[in-house]
Amino acid sequence: MIKVAINGYGTIGKRVADAVSVQDDMEIVGVTKRHPGFEARHAVEKGYDLYAALPEKQDDFRKTGIDVMGTIHDLLEKADIIVDCTPGGIGAGNKPTYKKAGVKAIFEGGEKHDVAGFSFNAECNYEGAIGRDFVRIVSCNTTGLCRVIHPLNEAFGVKKVRAVLVRRAADPGDVKKGPINAIIPDPIKLPSHHGPDVKTVLPEIDITTMAIKIPTTLMHLHTLNMVFNSVPGADDVKAVLQKGPRIRFISAADGLTSTASIIEMARDMGRPRYDVWENCIWEDSIDVEGGELYFFQAIHQESTVILENVDAIRAMTNLERSAEKSMQKTNRAMGLV
Repeated sequence: MIKVAINGYGTIGKRVADAVSVQDDMEIVGVTKRHPGFEARHAVEKGYDLYAALPEKQDDFRKTGIDVMGTIHDLLEKADIIVDCTPGGIGAGNKPTYKKAGVKAIFEGGEKHDVAGFSFNAECNYEGAIGRDFVRIVSCNTTGLCRVIHPLNEAFGVKKVRAVLVRRAADPGDVKKGPINAIIPDPIKLPSHHGPDVKTVLPEIDITTMAIKIPTTLMHLHTLNMVFNSVPGADDVKAVLQKGPRIRFISAADGLTSTASIIEMARDMGRPRYDVWENCIWEDSIDVEGGELYFFQAIHQESTVILENVDAIRAMTNLERSAEKSMQKTNRAMGLV
């Protein structure tokens, strides 16, 4: 059993903790929070050992009646690997602490590629993560793009990808961010960072991306345009994408005409926190015109990368050397069929 620690029990951290806890080859030995609050209290109620991410804040937890087992340094003594789910930019500062403790570490997409020197997507480069000490999981949008570009590139040879990302403005619980009544080019100076991020995983792909923020908190939406070396038909594309272990075809004919209806579907499916781990591709949007492929997909920003974290743990700790077997095991444990 690989012993896994989570630094930052927030939007991503609590989901990674729950995903790890249902696997049969790894276990959670503790989670951290920087400050006391409902998430810290909930972690304890769920049975996770809680540690103070900031040693000087231990008394703050105890004053509010939340038991902490010690500090991040105590937690590192128990862990084989730590998943750093702290806000973007903080993980890089934590790396020397992990290195000194001799603990492998996973960083999330809010960190730059250089923090680990290796950016991960299970379908694309699992083997490259085997035995590594440090790995970065690419962002939710990059994960979603890699999941469709990679198999299509293997099947038809991708000449170029052009994508427009319509981004949610904030996570549902984040009340400090906007926009409230605006559409914001993000960034105004093009291209967006998502294309270069894809190239950290798939360096051979010619990709350019644009992004805008809109007043929603539910999901991102991608419009994709691809050109190939050999021109496929729409049915050929569907046949390739249908094989994707983390792709779900949806249809407007079923009333799934928006990100809101996808989230409602996840609620009806009984998904924890209405998480949608897979890319949701509108099957009826897939079309090939003038030798170019077009389609829409939706990406749930809170949960898309969770399964990738579990697979990265397996690769880094040599639990499984096959990407396919690890992904199957992760999916099965999570109830994704």
